[in-house]
Amino acid sequence: MSRRAEAVPFAFVAEADGFRSNVTPPPRERLRPGQVVGRTLLGLTVVAGLVGSLVLGMPSLDSTDAPAHRQQSEASDQR
Repeated sequence: MSRRAEAVPFAFVAEADGFRSNVTPPPRERLRPGQVVGRTLLGLTVVAGLVGSLVLGMPSLDSTDAPAHRQQSEASDQR
């Protein structure tokens, strides 16, 4: 296989970083009050769900209330 002898010029990559467009993007549309309220309520709902699951799940993760002895069934006593 033949290889190219000349080096590949990468100057165009360096020039691309300095390129500035003279076209300005359009201004962002302002959110309507209803959209702001909707996004706020959605965020609060998500946060409330996470907090609620944490509050309800914490008692099951608590290991300090473990019973001192384990209950055995009557079937295991009659062996």
